[in-house]
Amino acid sequence: MLLLDTNIIYRWLMALPIPGPVAKRIRSEGAMVSILSPWEMLIKHQVGKLDLPTLDVASDVVAQGFGLLAVKPEHLLALAELPMLHRDPFDRLLHRDPFDRLLLAQAKAEGMTVVTTDRIFGEYLPNVLVV
Repeated sequence: MLLLDTNIIYRWLMALPIPGPVAKRIRSEGAMVSILSPWEMLIKHQVGKLDLPTLDVASDVVAQGFGLLAVKPEHLLALAELPMLHRDPFDRLLHRDPFDRLLLAQAKAEGMTVVTTDRIFGEYLPNVLVV
């Protein structure tokens, strides 16, 4: 099962380009959207960083045929296991965005493949489809 990152579901809802093979895979395999994504989009909209056609983003997601994935206790346990530092000689910080980190933890706990535009997700999970 696929888990769509916020940037992907935003593109989908706004009819912005998503490569054909990726859109086809999303349609054929089905996908879930973390409840965090509508939450993140609303926050970004409220601070003026993101345009939205409606404020009922969760309903818009469901109307597109996607399921909503709630945050569960096992997701928090997976979050605690995600490294904060990259394992290279510089110990660079990886992903500090709390929405992305919890989405990664959800995907890990649920055994899902994340569809994203963010290449750094591959540092955390083996199953990532970068658009």
